[in-house]
Amino acid sequence: MPADLAVIGLGPYGLPLAQAAVAAGISTLGYRTGPEAGSLSPAELRRMLSGGFRTAAGPAELGRVRTAVICAPTPPAPDGGLDLSQVEGAARTLSTHLRPHTTVILESPVPPGTTEEFLRPLLEKGSGLRAGRDFHLAYSPSRVDPGNRDFTPANTPKVIGGLTPACTESAAAFYSRLTDKVVRARGPREAETVQLLETNFRHVNIALVNEMAVLCHDLGVDLWDVIRCAETKPFGFQAFRPGPGVGGHAVPRDLTGGSLGGGRTLRMVELARQVNDQMPRYVVQRGAALLNEHGKSARGARVLLLGVTYKPDLADQQGTPAQEVAVRLMELGAAVSYHDPHIPSWSVLDRPVPRADSLYEAAADADLTILLQQHRTYDLQGLSVKAQLLLDTRGATPTGAAHRL
Repeated sequence: MPADLAVIGLGPYGLPLAQAAVAAGISTLGYRTGPEAGSLSPAELRRMLSGGFRTAAGPAELGRVRTAVICAPTPPAPDGGLDLSQVEGAARTLSTHLRPHTTVILESPVPPGTTEEFLRPLLEKGSGLRAGRDFHLAYSPSRVDPGNRDFTPANTPKVIGGLTPACTESAAAFYSRLTDKVVRARGPREAETVQLLETNFRHVNIALVNEMAVLCHDLGVDLWDVIRCAETKPFGFQAFRPGPGVGGHAVPRDLTGGSLGGGRTLRMVELARQVNDQMPRYVVQRGAALLNEHGKSARGARVLLLGVTYKPDLADQQGTPAQEVAVRLMELGAAVSYHDPHIPSWSVLDRPVPRADSLYEAAADADLTILLQQHRTYDLQGLSVKAQLLLDTRGATPTGAAHRL
């Protein structure tokens, strides 16, 4: 049975798009580009299936849709750029089944120029069709924020940049079925650079408050109170908060790697990456210092890690700093255990980490408890009473109830 939409790539970008499309009543077909994991719950997936979502039995089905959106993951590549191999595979597969008048949209995070210089030739060569004449081609940056209940695809504006004005309007006609507002960029390069700016904005600002956290601790200043006061300014300030590191699927990019990067660099982004990458080490240093202040050594200490996902109330572990925190604690000789209501089992360095069954008993037994992620189910007031030592890396505990980052 033909579908209106094919979502190619069912990972962190594709699954939320497919979910939004099904909710909007769009007949949606999913096509996997590799081993992918998204952040939708089993209940959400069941609702999608009951709403008519299905996965393709084979690539031939891609030739029977009006719109195809490529959402393949683009992980970091060894050269410092992004690995476009799954985008390439998706394009080659789609090209052999591409029909005239189809609208093809790329949503994967990519360097500026990818849609025109990388994707377009693949689609044209495999199909014998010409982009902008025989089929529409556009780029739209994914704006997925897993777990965010305030901003959904319906009320999050969608940026679109088409190869031609007609390409832009065709993509806009599709996205207008999903969102309240469509924003037209001048072209694909501008739309691709929107994604670059938005991702780097997050990482640079998190790096700033992470550096402020280290500075304020050294000065004896309550950073969390500083942020609370600063965010009352109604202009020129947006509050970001420090943490044990920066996780997620969108990685900061300074354009240093890959042929499409052009050898250009964003020095501030590289510095932000260095600052954020140091935070797991700093968390472990703070934990070891706390143990030492209470007459205990990190070697042999029982350390409980709370929340090992990269985001609260989700099971997604992509880029979570918990991995490095655990590794560094183990290197110091600590006995590490964890608790996370969303992660039934967890391994570090291919070794299973003991999971605490009784949270309060585990916190009372541990020499040090480190809150890495503030899941909604955690009673932080109760934990602060039970724990011998509690290091809060998220500023989520009541003032004075724990040692804050």
